[in-house]
Amino acid sequence: MDLLTTQEYKAIAAGLDLPNAAFIDGGFRPSVSGKTFTSVNPATGETLTEIAACDGQDVDVAVAKAREAFEDGRWSRMHPSDRKDVLIRLCKLMTRNARELAVMESLDSGKTIFDCETVDIPESIHCLKWHAEAIDKIYDQVAPASDDHIAMVVREPIGVVGLVLPWNFPLLMLAWKIGPALAAGCSVVVKPAEETSLTALRLAELAMEAGLPKGVLNVIPGGGAEVGEPIGRHMDIDMVSFTGSTVTGKRFLTYSAQSNAKEIVLEMGGKNPAVVMEDAENLDRVAQHVVNGAFWNMGENCSASSRLIVHHDVKDALVKRIAHHAQQWNIGDPLDPETRMGALVSAAHFDKVAGYLAQADQVLIGGQAKDGFVEATVVEVAGNDAVLAREEIFGPVLTVIPVAGFDQAIQIANDTDYGLCASIFTANVKRAIRGARALRAGTVTVNAYGEGDISTPFGGYKQSGFGGRDNGVHAHDQYTQLKTIWIDLGDDDPEAVD
Repeated sequence: MDLLTTQEYKAIAAGLDLPNAAFIDGGFRPSVSGKTFTSVNPATGETLTEIAACDGQDVDVAVAKAREAFEDGRWSRMHPSDRKDVLIRLCKLMTRNARELAVMESLDSGKTIFDCETVDIPESIHCLKWHAEAIDKIYDQVAPASDDHIAMVVREPIGVVGLVLPWNFPLLMLAWKIGPALAAGCSVVVKPAEETSLTALRLAELAMEAGLPKGVLNVIPGGGAEVGEPIGRHMDIDMVSFTGSTVTGKRFLTYSAQSNAKEIVLEMGGKNPAVVMEDAENLDRVAQHVVNGAFWNMGENCSASSRLIVHHDVKDALVKRIAHHAQQWNIGDPLDPETRMGALVSAAHFDKVAGYLAQADQVLIGGQAKDGFVEATVVEVAGNDAVLAREEIFGPVLTVIPVAGFDQAIQIANDTDYGLCASIFTANVKRAIRGARALRAGTVTVNAYGEGDISTPFGGYKQSGFGGRDNGVHAHDQYTQLKTIWIDLGDDDPEAVD
């Protein structure tokens, strides 16, 4: 897709009809309480719209409609190929409205239009299409049994699921969750992040246009305490999938334990290491990967490469190259297609990131934070015990930790509460494989930064994840229950009394 000019994007923005109500049972409606909250453009501070501020009453209504839709089978028992057709139509509608979705996402989140146009919207469509195409291609199983029995292992949709989204990739994370959930035949109640509700509401509207039955996809905007907790505690929700901070994610385990022991899947934070050994080839290329991993999406990324664990023999040369490439990550108007780094998502989050920068003793690159924008920053710390090396900053801040060798690098990389992603750069194939196996993370890349793709499972070790994985066919597992059907084929007893 060719990018437009800043003026053209602003013209699209001015003409947007922004959704601002809850989406329940196939249509928009105000919150039961009538309350609203303000949606703000983080790049300008301007009000975008007033959105329905839902609470537990709205959650109850949405869950009841989702349960009704699930039990009568309008979606859960629809033929798999027909479900696929509906989701493919949704993908086509998203493609037709891709530019509108991209501008809406940029306005709502502070993300650059460049990323929204080239990554977020295309990847969201690709994700939904991938899961749609998998619907009628995932087979059940027949277990080995005696000649007198047939043992079938079948998947059934788990029921009504709650999907609680983060604000850093609003539409893409929605696609990651509704793709496999709807493919499985579930009904869903979505809670978008309070900061970024617009594209979830718009997608629900497009889903109805595509033919998704009423009640199958419901979107309930509002705060965590008002909407997230009622979803977590609801007695008629069968499963919750959450993406967000580790602190909040753990609460859903408590909510489940105190309610109906619903299934919980968590994708949480990360403090992801990029390990660069002294034999790494092409340091300029390594620097490009490290910079992309650290600063993409303003560092508001759970898989961001936030710790550079580098052999001291190549540290200075690598940092010099990182400084060169970091200059290309300019901050500015998110609707300018030349901008690579937009605004942080909210004033509160900006203050948090700026607070971490104030604790930096040795700033190698950048370090400036003003009016919601933070420039690409590299700091060096004495060791892995420093606050900036241990806590998830969730901003464009890369922490450099020099090491003396491979074993120390792996030890420091694993010395964290998190285990989402990691990368290792080395020219030694054996060392690369040993490192990839030793790094305790759900995704490990070799001589590159990345997260895999839609076909590979994504999730974390330790406090980065719990209960399942997003992406790939593995994502379908968390939205289904396994049922054993045992059939006795033995002859009737000829002596049985009629």
